[in-house]
Amino acid sequence: MTKQSKITASHDMPVIEYLALADLTLSDLNPRKDVSEAGIALLADSLVTCGLIQNLAGIMDAKGNVAIVAGGRRLRALAIAENTARVDLDPVDEIRAYGKMMAQDRDVGKISQAFGVTEAHVRRRLALAGLPAPVLDALKSGEISMGLAQAFTVSSDEPLILEVLNDAINGYMNEYTVKNRLNPQSIDSESREATFVGLEAYEAEGGTLTRDLFEDEVLLNNPEIIERLFAEKLQTAAAAFKDAEGWAWVTFSEESLLYWYELQEQNGFARVYKVEGVLEEEQVARYEALRELYDHDTLEEKEGVELAALEAIVEGDYISAQKAIAGAIVYVDHSGALQSVRGLIDADDQEEAVIAGILEESQNSLSQQAVAPKAAFSQKFIEDMRAIRLAAVQTALLDKPEFVLDLLAFCLSPASGYYNDTLALQFNHEKNAPSIDDAFALHARLGGERSEKEEAARDRLREHAHGKSGEAFKAFRAMGKKTRNAQITESFARAFKAQAPDFMTEIETEAGSDVRSIWTPNATNCFKRMKGHQLETLFMSLLDLAPSSSAFKGFAKSKKGEKDAILEALFNDPTAQKVRGVTPEQKARIDAWVPECM
Repeated sequence: MTKQSKITASHDMPVIEYLALADLTLSDLNPRKDVSEAGIALLADSLVTCGLIQNLAGIMDAKGNVAIVAGGRRLRALAIAENTARVDLDPVDEIRAYGKMMAQDRDVGKISQAFGVTEAHVRRRLALAGLPAPVLDALKSGEISMGLAQAFTVSSDEPLILEVLNDAINGYMNEYTVKNRLNPQSIDSESREATFVGLEAYEAEGGTLTRDLFEDEVLLNNPEIIERLFAEKLQTAAAAFKDAEGWAWVTFSEESLLYWYELQEQNGFARVYKVEGVLEEEQVARYEALRELYDHDTLEEKEGVELAALEAIVEGDYISAQKAIAGAIVYVDHSGALQSVRGLIDADDQEEAVIAGILEESQNSLSQQAVAPKAAFSQKFIEDMRAIRLAAVQTALLDKPEFVLDLLAFCLSPASGYYNDTLALQFNHEKNAPSIDDAFALHARLGGERSEKEEAARDRLREHAHGKSGEAFKAFRAMGKKTRNAQITESFARAFKAQAPDFMTEIETEAGSDVRSIWTPNATNCFKRMKGHQLETLFMSLLDLAPSSSAFKGFAKSKKGEKDAILEALFNDPTAQKVRGVTPEQKARIDAWVPECM
């Protein structure tokens, strides 16, 4: 052997150096020349099971090879043990070997090095090392699977474990039922109750945990603690919600989902809705620009915040008069998040709410106990829809001069009664148009945009108004009955006013009124002004979708602005209709739809 030196370490800073077994040789200085092969084999088994307890000692040469002086038997046994470790051990033998090494204060790192496996693998095996011997025996004999053995780690109650083991061996159990039998009262840490309360709060009250290392699952062993904390935190949340939003009352429910129709039918609640806001002209332009960016997936984070703020304005909010008499119910959903149902009016307060003008008589649940409420719309939206409906009737009357004359005669006869309000006889030429006239086409004869030919004809009539009345009347009569009848029809069609529902429906039918011939619903004039749940109902009914369908679920999860855009495309874009597979029946339904408030 060439130049040699002893392996030494500084007393100030100990040095640990790892060497491959191949770099170790038996020194000529080793005193043990003759050894028992049987004894070496037994020592190798011990090393596999318990690891190397006593270190080797030797001399390192300049190349880093070490000649072992003390520990020749151990070196020979290590060579055998290494070959053994390279052959997969029976899982149970491996579990028990790891357990023995851990009992001798060998940490996970040393065990993983000794057996050439990962530390994660050692931890998984060690999790099973504490199981009662009969469970490991059953695993080794194949009476239970590794999955079942892992399920037994959720409990430390040995008598119960052995009882459940007997049933598992007889084939009566699976992994879930084993865990449930061993820990029947436990609550999963990912349950809505545990998520809402939090593990720190639970443990602070003395709650204990059981960790399933194989499923990354944590079980709460004290359901009575989590139930108490859940109720207390929910009650506190209700009080904080009331203070933050200013409702007359706020209560809580321990249900994970609340349905409005059940609150109405079972509790007699009525409901008020947010008062929608209206964007200023500049805000509308900005909103449209941001929506364009959003649709092309180029919306920056800051712009997204701005878009959300504008959408919040459109969505509106509850006003103080509503909050002064209405309330809310808070609850925790399946994910553990706090949710609420706002704008509820108790049965005892509904008469007062009607008198105060924040609840319509038809919305009073006491008068419609078993009838689901109709969708709520803003008053401005309702007025616009009525204006559009009236314009549709007036348009139809333009082609029904005889019918208009009949209405005129009826209006002037005793048959209509005193103070009838069928026609406005003061010849009011103001246009009847909604406040948002997007996709609304008012007929030229009712004040809409005129062609050059129509404008020239009207100018000829205006020319006569500059002369004397007698001359103007003579010139007008000279234009013939066709002009006369057209002016009568136009004037009285314009003068027609909205009527009571039954009478209005009769007139619409007789005149052949068609709202959709002059107005097409889109995001601006309609869908932005409706509630999210109303849009969901509309989308589902138009396309014959079930609530469980993927198409409806996707729509329901969309943001309010996305829902507006989807419905606009459905009503106005043939390509979008084709993509969604709209049938002829569905297309007819889409082409005929108008808001129910109309």
